[in-house]
Amino acid sequence: MTRNSPQAERLDALRIELKARGLDGFIVPRTDEYQGEYIPPSAERLAWLTGFTGSAGMAVILSDKAAVFVDGRYTLQVRTEVPDGLYDYLHLISNPTTDWVTSEIGSNKKLGYDPWLMTPRQVERFTKALGETGCALVSVESNPIDAIWSDQPDPPTGVIVPHELQFSGRESTDKCKEIASQLEENGLNCAIISKPESVAWLLNIRGSDLDHTPLPLSFAIAHSNPSIEWFVNPSKISPDLMKHLSNTVSVSAQESLENSLEALGQNSQKVCLNADSTPYWIVNKLKKSGAQVVYSNDPCELPKAKKNEQELNGMRTAHHRDGVAMARFLCWLDKEVPKQKLSELDIVNHLEALRSEGENFKGLSFDTISGSGPNGAIVHYRVTEDTNRKLDQNSLLLVDSGGQYLDGTTDITRTIAIGKPSDEMRDNFTRVLQGHIALAMARFPKGTTGSQLDPFARQALWQAGLDYDHGTGHGVGSYLNVHEGPQRISKAASTVALEPGMIISNEPGYYKTDAYGIRIENLVAVREHSFENDEDLVSLEFETLTKAPIDLRLINAAMLKEFEMDWLNKYHASVFSDLHTELDEETSTWLKAATQPITWSLISH
Repeated sequence: MTRNSPQAERLDALRIELKARGLDGFIVPRTDEYQGEYIPPSAERLAWLTGFTGSAGMAVILSDKAAVFVDGRYTLQVRTEVPDGLYDYLHLISNPTTDWVTSEIGSNKKLGYDPWLMTPRQVERFTKALGETGCALVSVESNPIDAIWSDQPDPPTGVIVPHELQFSGRESTDKCKEIASQLEENGLNCAIISKPESVAWLLNIRGSDLDHTPLPLSFAIAHSNPSIEWFVNPSKISPDLMKHLSNTVSVSAQESLENSLEALGQNSQKVCLNADSTPYWIVNKLKKSGAQVVYSNDPCELPKAKKNEQELNGMRTAHHRDGVAMARFLCWLDKEVPKQKLSELDIVNHLEALRSEGENFKGLSFDTISGSGPNGAIVHYRVTEDTNRKLDQNSLLLVDSGGQYLDGTTDITRTIAIGKPSDEMRDNFTRVLQGHIALAMARFPKGTTGSQLDPFARQALWQAGLDYDHGTGHGVGSYLNVHEGPQRISKAASTVALEPGMIISNEPGYYKTDAYGIRIENLVAVREHSFENDEDLVSLEFETLTKAPIDLRLINAAMLKEFEMDWLNKYHASVFSDLHTELDEETSTWLKAATQPITWSLISH
């Protein structure tokens, strides 16, 4: 640890500020008031204070101790970004924040928090835990980090644009009526829509407040009459946008939200909101004003997740376009690797350039992960000028990337052999592939959740005593978030059943610390399957959307079962059939070889 590092100086300054406010500690979540995965630079308080740049985490600062909590994706990354000695490094699941706080804070202390940055569930957990120690959880009126962050960026003011019907597939007025009907059926007067992606879906709008995610940051209140109160920075609104909005939508500055919440309370309105995604500030304001608060799911979340046919066709088209870019990239990579000059940043830049040539391309869906050798074992590695390394020979390169297109969002991971892979690499890659195929081929009854399907993707790894510390699948939006709920595939228990129209990733992996990482990711759509011998019997299955070859050089074909080989050969045949006519002759020839049918004799030892 360097005591004069920026992180050390900032930690000291925060402790001085906390002492001046009569606080013995402070909670620093990695979030903004919208509780989203992606946040603007103005809200990157955790990164500014600690140096940790991951998309999920939390720090707790006490007068003499501090800790950073991350999940399994970031256990390696946090150690490279946060100076040793300033903070304890802890796992969010195995070492919960509340356990650490209660063991370290002492008694009769005051732990501060920003009510805009914590949800009712989080406040409830911390309040309960601290109550057992005689300590108090104290809401602050202004964030103490903002008081010491002298060059904090201004909040974003990106222009908001209509998301046209040709891409959305459904009028905003129809969506608003559906939500209003839900509210009325449940005896509710209104719902707080606190997720910007839900507001964007509901109003058929998109924005540019965040990198990689086309969202305008805003709140809304959906009423059962139906009408929508939309709270957004007026500078983001253009005359064309006002024409696009329904006359049932009223637009107000975000500062007006407080008055509207108080009005709901004065009229004794029954208001629903999500206790895991709404800032506690809103809940507290409603309760103090006299409103009846009902905790429930975001009413937009499920209909947003179930893509309509226009959105599904758009996703198919976007993935076709993305596949063309990936084929060109992988062909280029194979030509350049023998020169031994490529770096991780070269990979990032070239792949983005190829994607940008595609129709309707609006940007990347996240920062490309380009991890060579040991960097590939860092699940959410982001290459920088400082960490950039040349591709190691006889190693693996993990590339996780995606694009935002007006008609869809893509996310794909491929692991690529650089030189000659070891037998261990091939065996472990093949186990990951077997898990990927098992999930891709799954057929399941209606009502099945992602947690029930998760073991399909891990079984081959488990047989060798291996596993991975992240979920197997996340939902994906339609020109929205690349990570979207409520559907997911993971070990964690889930009550959300997979339904037709949902898009979800299939991405098992394996990571050997300080050596290499393996992940194979395709996006899939849930669809119905009817049985020929019984038309009344219907189950669900996956349609694979992603179109890109899986590296044959990394497969130990002797490990594959016949049905696994058959799936891979059919998948590769579809990739070549769909893409080759849009490729130049050299790339088409390369793709034909990269998607050739495999047999045990072709690839096995």
